[in-house]
Amino acid sequence: METHRTVKTSRCRLPRWLLALVIAAAGTASVAQERRIDLPDMGNSAENFLSDSEEKEYAEAIMMQMRAYNMLIDDPLIAGYFADMGFRLVAMSDEPTKAFRFVVLDEPRVNAFAAPGGVVALHSGLILEAEAESEVAGVLAHEIAHITQLHMYRTLENAQRMTIPIALGMLGLILAGGGGGEAIVGALTTGSAMQQQAYINFTRANEAEADRVGIRTLAMAGYDPDGMADFFERMNRINRAAGQQPPEFLRTHPVTVNRIAEAKDRAAVMMKPDVGNGLDFYLAQSRLRGLLEPRPADAAAWFEDRLDDVQDDEARASGYRYGLAIALQRQRKFDEARPLVEGLLASDPNRLAYALQLASLDTESGRDEAALERLASLWEIFPGNHAIAVQYGKALVRRDDPESARTASDVLRRQLRSNADDPALYELYARASSQAGQDIRASEALAESYFLRGGVEEAVEQLQMLKRRDDLDYYQRARVTARLDEMRIILADFEVQQPEEG
Repeated sequence: METHRTVKTSRCRLPRWLLALVIAAAGTASVAQERRIDLPDMGNSAENFLSDSEEKEYAEAIMMQMRAYNMLIDDPLIAGYFADMGFRLVAMSDEPTKAFRFVVLDEPRVNAFAAPGGVVALHSGLILEAEAESEVAGVLAHEIAHITQLHMYRTLENAQRMTIPIALGMLGLILAGGGGGEAIVGALTTGSAMQQQAYINFTRANEAEADRVGIRTLAMAGYDPDGMADFFERMNRINRAAGQQPPEFLRTHPVTVNRIAEAKDRAAVMMKPDVGNGLDFYLAQSRLRGLLEPRPADAAAWFEDRLDDVQDDEARASGYRYGLAIALQRQRKFDEARPLVEGLLASDPNRLAYALQLASLDTESGRDEAALERLASLWEIFPGNHAIAVQYGKALVRRDDPESARTASDVLRRQLRSNADDPALYELYARASSQAGQDIRASEALAESYFLRGGVEEAVEQLQMLKRRDDLDYYQRARVTARLDEMRIILADFEVQQPEEG
């Protein structure tokens, strides 16, 4: 997974520690210092608290903050798998047409959260701790229920007149202070000019309702309904055995014996679907571990140890072999990784993850033509597949010649139609366009990449430089001007000084 440069936008984003608190406050059951913060009864008004456009603004603001700190895991296979899982659950939820965004964060803590605007995030630590697909699906179903049942809007309703960053910052200040009366008074004093009050409260009733609705959604979507209770129970068991502080998930989603029992009782009366062998989950989980482990040698050792214990579980063993190949490739042990990937592909020729990994291995080991041939064939068979498009685009850009770059530009521009919020895709498209001699497209794409990563000022500066060019045609100038005006409005919303146009 590539590491991207963090755009410097200190005036446009919250501190990372505050962002973590904000998103937890917005979407989880805070039990800071084991105290509850009482929230006044707001009746049913939460249903109309935010308009669709306001929800979209909140979601975009949160996504921008997370991208600015490189918190998001943008590997297409990993992100795509868990997004597909989320939308499969949403289709069976109480609000199947509601807008959601599912993301995976590069965060080792075992946690997950839901936030305004339908943002649902899984920490990588939670995914790696899970034993089965249904456990992660259970957590997602629970967070989806928090959104469909309007739980988090009780924390934001009194902040309706605040700007997005101020409202989020207020919530963060309250939680950072432990949630007590003094913290609330301090936060309100800081924001007294806004004449609003912000409280954080996820009651046991909210959690129970999210469990009940989530388990129903889990079963209807074809997952094992025991998944949610199994994960809760195992987290409690691991915590007791280790004799240490509970993981973040248990602090933000307090679990009792009664709650686990109730979840199991609900699951017991539901039909148990045929959930398959779980191979897709094991592949996504192993890929995550193989790519994120700071020391790839440690990841390789982990997979080798586990392979000795799972010979009777072919799906899990295949996942471990796949992860081992990734870890070995990261160590540039190509001769050891290749037989693993080729063996997996021979046993399952239609498995896209294996084909893409072999293409990646070919690229890194200097077999560029073999990689391009494989990727071109995959793109022809599966046009529009995001993972193929990204890897194919990277391989073409790697050649650094205009003809390959033009092909990459065509592939990536098509992909941007359905992935317009992906800054890495814009960045890659900018490189391809530049190599192809399409400088105007490259500048526009680079501006969008800056913007989506939180670099609003940098994006404005990039477009201002582009607008000063004398070779823009009427349509190009109109497009750049319109986008520049939109970004200036956003700068004003964030209450930062706009760069002066020369």
